[in-house]
Formats: sequence, structure tokens, C-alpha cells
Amino acid sequence: MKHRITVFFLLLVSTIFSQTITIFDAETGKPVEGVAVFNTNKTISAVSDRIGKVNVSQFKQNELLIFSHVSYAEFKEKKSAIKSNNYHVFLSKNSEQLDEVVVSVFKNKEKTNRIAEQIAVVSSKQIEKLSPQTSADLLSAVPGIKVQRSQFGGGSPVLRGMESNRVLLVVDGVRMNNAIYRKGHLQNSITVAPNLLDRTEVVFGPSSVIYGSDALGGVIHYYTKTPKLSEEESEVTGNTFLRYSSVNNEVTNVVSTELRFQKWASFTSVAYSNFNDLKMGKNRSHGFSDWGKVPFYSNNTSRYYNDTPVVNTDPNLQRNTSYSQTDVLQKFYVPFSENTDFKLNLQYSISSNIPRFDKLTELKNGSLNFAEWYYGPQERLLVSPQLLINPKKKWMESGTITLAYQHIKESRIQRKFGSLDRSYREEAVDVFSLNGDFSVPLAAHRNLGYGIEVAYNDVASTSYGKTLRFKDHKIIGFDGDFTVQSRYPDGGSSYLSTAFYIDYRQDINNKSTLNTGIRGTHTVLEARWLDETFIDIPQNHIELDNQSITATIGYVYKPTKNWQLNTVLSSGFRSPNIDDVGKIREKNGRVTVPNTGLKPEHAYNAEIGAQKYFNNKKFRVGANVYYTLLNNYIYRENFQLKGNSTIEYDGEEGEIVANVNKGQAYVTGATLSYQGKLHRNWNTSGFVTYTYGKAYDTNEPMSSIPPLFGRFDISYANNKFEGGANLVFNAKKDISSYNITEGIDNHEQTPVVNPEATEDINKYYGTPSWMTVGLYGKYQFTKNIALQAQLSNVFDEHYKEFASGISAPGRNISVSLLTNF
Repeated sequence: MKHRITVFFLLLVSTIFSQTITIFDAETGKPVEGVAVFNTNKTISAVSDRIGKVNVSQFKQNELLIFSHVSYAEFKEKKSAIKSNNYHVFLSKNSEQLDEVVVSVFKNKEKTNRIAEQIAVVSSKQIEKLSPQTSADLLSAVPGIKVQRSQFGGGSPVLRGMESNRVLLVVDGVRMNNAIYRKGHLQNSITVAPNLLDRTEVVFGPSSVIYGSDALGGVIHYYTKTPKLSEEESEVTGNTFLRYSSVNNEVTNVVSTELRFQKWASFTSVAYSNFNDLKMGKNRSHGFSDWGKVPFYSNNTSRYYNDTPVVNTDPNLQRNTSYSQTDVLQKFYVPFSENTDFKLNLQYSISSNIPRFDKLTELKNGSLNFAEWYYGPQERLLVSPQLLINPKKKWMESGTITLAYQHIKESRIQRKFGSLDRSYREEAVDVFSLNGDFSVPLAAHRNLGYGIEVAYNDVASTSYGKTLRFKDHKIIGFDGDFTVQSRYPDGGSSYLSTAFYIDYRQDINNKSTLNTGIRGTHTVLEARWLDETFIDIPQNHIELDNQSITATIGYVYKPTKNWQLNTVLSSGFRSPNIDDVGKIREKNGRVTVPNTGLKPEHAYNAEIGAQKYFNNKKFRVGANVYYTLLNNYIYRENFQLKGNSTIEYDGEEGEIVANVNKGQAYVTGATLSYQGKLHRNWNTSGFVTYTYGKAYDTNEPMSSIPPLFGRFDISYANNKFEGGANLVFNAKKDISSYNITEGIDNHEQTPVVNPEATEDINKYYGTPSWMTVGLYGKYQFTKNIALQAQLSNVFDEHYKEFASGISAPGRNISVSLLTNF
């Protein structure tokens, strides 16, 4: 009996005086094993067990405890403060310390706290949460990026008032921009399916000497998923993704499989999406009752003929917006030796025919102009072997050699109402490229990189016409052929770019980092025209030779632990490509003709940024302001060809325009943003972007300048559940801020307020302001099964993105099933 009393007394004392802390993952709420706990002198230490518990009774009551784990940010707190929190400690992942984010967009991995440029990163987890239908939808959620659409099967990202061939797209280190990337709106960003991406990194401004020509507005770098080796046993893993969206009856299926072995690994993914016609919002808060509605449409197809438009029974349903797309990714990873790894990257993307919605709703004399206008299947093939070497020599510590072959096909098919003549214009581009990116070992906190890039574009452009034969609305053949003007030089064209760069980064002290770089680029363009049936060009065989040196210098200063100040001075240039120099096409009665005397345009940029961190660097508030001067900028305006100001194109007389070099213009703007944790399981992010651009010589507004826009998100995550909400807004852009001359802003797609006006600036309204609200939720049923749902545009608002020819999606319910095996 006495013995039992003694044991009970000892247990009671142990319970009262033993002090056990439980350590949790702040996001998931799960216990964390292997956390080292010690005092500042490291004289006392302990480690958490498998259920996250650690005994701290040996520490003094007011002693500062330090919690350290390789996967989590270091946490410091007095023991007495932990006691008041019921002896619970919540650790955050290292990635949640926002200055610890690592990016690869500069070809070598680097922490953002050593980079002066404005950067945005979208992780695979964020991509999964956003659940975008296309990669264009993904980009529209990035702070500072606005996306324009002429049809649903596309999306043209705008960075700092620059778009199309002034923005560089890159996938896995290979530039996607080719010799026929056009000025205006470019829809190629969707050819990389978002479900195949590991992350997306964006650098704003002409600051990246590593990428060279075309990166005036910035660089968008897609990184696709990569397989990993198995340390011990062989593994076969995989996942599936299935999504349905109500707004366009979208069905997306993605199946991925990863094979992991000790000596090689493979990743295979196939994504297929089918999009039906898109519904616009019905709530017209802007007050324009018929704007954007589709009262009638063309039901003509490649096999069906109808000589009159068809009444649309639901004017809010945007007929001729449906299409489908298949994307395939195959990667192999083989370590050749301890210092050499090999990767083989195979990508293939192909779409169905994509209707050009804005052209199929174009009116002429009160009726639809085009019976057929669609892009043929957009096809992209990438074959890219890559060698990663680590010789660890004085002249090279590590390097990456990337070879790539790309084959791109696109076509345009069109026919007008009242005509049986269908025209075909087809383009094929073969791109061969070599990139070498290397780093040199220097002293601690000093990085020197250098590299080369060679890219050769071969462009083939063909065109022909067919006169249809039909019976009972069915096209049964052709009655004859006719000549059609090709879009690009029919004798063939090529574009060669060679470049070298040097990039240097040094921590001057523990508070400041210097970034510098220089790049030399040389381009050679050759083009030949053979058929002069329609257009007699003064020079039917041209060779353009251009070169440029660009540089950047950036400075990062951290006056205190929680402040970071950035400043950048940089230059950039863009050499005219085949599309700039040699394109022939018609839009709204204006025919663009070649200008063989076009010269490169240059950009000079200055920007400053500031970031303030809170809550152990888990919350950040930032601001970035820039000014970009464009010199010799390329601009589309009226032009004469051999003394003529008009020309016949596809049987109709059109006004001649061409790309020309102008004087100076500027684009300025700012982005305010915040991101981080509010409290344990609560996260939030948001941004507001303002852009303004004007030409000094013409005093006109610059094209592609979006109105004020922004987005705010808040989310909650705890164990198996995650949910959130977002608000997206866009301010009004008055018609007086549009560039009417170039036509890129598509002012005719805005509401008509004065039909009788003789000048467009008095006839149209501009872009009305809009705001949408969205909800998001995800539940993890088991380790391998999760269900995700989104409710977008909750109030079913009708709106159009700036310069877009298609109305944005209305209320949408999206449900996704995610499984692992």
C-alpha cells in the first residue's frame, strides 16, 4: 500500500512539473518530428519525437528557446510565452519566409533577396489552387500581368504596357518566341498546358541580359515538371486530374506517370481539354444592355455551307468559341556520372480548329462579314536534350548546355458571306537553337555567369484559294483554284540570332548586393518574295543585319532585417523579325504591307522597389515604380507603296499601313502588392497595377496600356480542408486614352455611345469598369484523393478585358478530382 502511494505521488509530481511542448506544422496542423530545441548558448538541447512532443522542463522559465528544423523556418520564443499558448508551437515552412524564395529565371538558382528586378513566382501548389483552364488564365492571376483575348483559344499577356513580340516566352530554358511572333496580340501562350507546369517565373522590364531581344516588357518562363531519381527501391507513381466547368462545359483530363530508378527516371503526362461555346455574364452593371451579345452567328464549317447567318437563340452564349487541345510532356533524366546529368525534354501540343471569334462577329453593312474565319490546328513540337555539367574547374564550376528543335505550324482559313471562295494561308517555322549557360567559382557571395545563345528560324509561308462546290448545304468538293496573297514572303525567309552575355552578382556586405550584366546580340534577317500578283515590293530580296549591346545594373540594399530596397537601370532592344518586316494582312479595311527599311527599337529602363517584411518574414508589403523610354519604337501607321495609299486585298480595296520607326515614347507605372500569413492557417495576397504610356513625338497614347487593375485573395487551410475567396477588379479606360491609329487596342470592341459620330474617339465609350468575386474550396479525403471546387464570377457580371474581342466568362462552377497512385 505504501509503495502504491509513493508511485502515485511521483506520477503526480511528474505531471505537474514536467513541461512538454507539442510542435505543429502551421499550415497542415500535423505534428513535426525531429525539431531541435536549444537555448542561445546551446548548453541545453532536446529533440521532438514522432508525435511532435519535446520535454522542456530543463529550460528556465524566461529562457529564449530556439526551434530548428531543416524544412522549417527557425523560430524563437521565450518559454514563458509558449506556456501561455498551452505549450503549442507552430512552425512555418522555409518557403513561407518570403525573402527565402529561390528562382531559376536567371539560369542559376538565386534567392530573391539578392535580385533587384521585380519578380513574380507561381508555384505548382498555387497553380493547382488557381485551377486555370489555360496557361493564359494562369498568367492573368500574376501581379502586374493583364491578358487580352481575341478568341477563347488564346491569351496575349501584357507586361508593363508591352505585349506580343515585346514579351519573351520561355519554356525550360528554350525561347518560344520565333520569327513570326507578331506585333499586336499574340495567342501562343496557351500552347503549354498549366497542369504540366512545375512553376512559372516572371521577370518584369528589359532587365534580363540573359535573354536578350524581345524581352522589353519582361520574361515569362514556364518550367515543366521533371522526374526524380529513387535513392533505394524503384518506384512507380502517378496522378490523375479531372475537371468540369459549367461556363463552357469544359472537360479536362490529365494523366501523369513517373518512373523512378537509381540510374534513370521518366515523367510522362498527357493533358486533353475540350471547351464548348462560352457563356458571358448576364448582370450588366455597366448599363449597356446589348454590348457583347451575339444575336446571330455563322454556322458554316469546313464541311457545311450556309449562305446566311443563323439567329442565336441565346445571345449570351458566344457561338464559335469552342475548341479542344492536347498536350504531351515526356522527360527522361539520366545521371551519366557524378558530375554530369542528362535530360531529354519532349513536348507536343496540338489544338483543333480555333474560331476567330472577333472576326466572326465583325459586321459589314449591318450583316456578318465572314462566313468562315478560323485558325487551323496550332501545333508545337519541342525536342530538347540538355546536359548539366559540374566540372568544378577554375573557369567553370557548373554549366548547362541546351540544344533544341522546335516545329511550329499555324494557318488561317477564311471566307466571306456571299462568296464561295475560301482562302488558306499556312505557315511553318523550324527553329534550331543552342544555349550554353555557365558559372565561375569565385569567393563567397560572389557569382559570375556567362553564356552564349544561337537560334536559327526557317519560315515557310504558303497560300492558295479554293472555290467551294456544295449540295444541300454539304460541301462536296471544289470547282477551281485561285491565287491568294501569302502572309509572309513566299520565297522563304530566315532569321539568325547569335548572342553572348556576362552576368555578375556580389554581396558587397551583409546589407547590400550588386547585380550587373552585359549582352551582345547580332541578328541577320533574309526574305524573298516571288509572286507579285497583288503587291509589287520595291525590294523583293532583302537582308537586314543588326547588332546591339545591352546592359543592366541593379542594387539591393537591406538597411534592416525587415526592409529591402531595390533599384535597377537597364537597357533592352528588339530587332525586327519576319512579321515586323514582311507581313501582309488585312484588318478592318486596313492592309499591312512590308517595310523593308525597318530598324531595331531600343528601351531604357529605370525602376525602384521597396519591400517591408513582418511576422518573421512571413508577410511582405512591396511596391515597384518604373519608367521605360522607347527609342526608335516600331509603330503601325499609314504608308505608301510606290506612291499608292490604297491596295486591293482579297477582292476589296484597303488602306495601306505598315510598321515604321518613330521617335521616342515612354511607359511608366507602378505595382503595389502584399503577400503572406495573417495568422497560422490564414494566408492572403493582393496587388494593384497602374500603367501609363504616351509618345513624345506624336503626343498619342501608346497601344496596349491597360487600365488600373488588381486582385485580392484570402485563404484558410487546416489539415484536410482549404478554402478561400478572391476579388478581381478593373477600372474604366476612357476612349480618350486609347490609341486609335494603330488599332491594336480594338476600340471598336467597346460600347457605342454615339452611332452618328464621324470620329471613333467620339463614337465609342472605352472599357467600362468591372469587379468579380470568386470562391474556392478543397478537401483531402485521403492521402490519395482530393476534391476541389471553384465558383468564379459569383454575381455573373458581364465585362470584357481591355482590348479583347470576346466577353469574359460568366458565373462558373468548376469541380476537379485529384488522385494519386
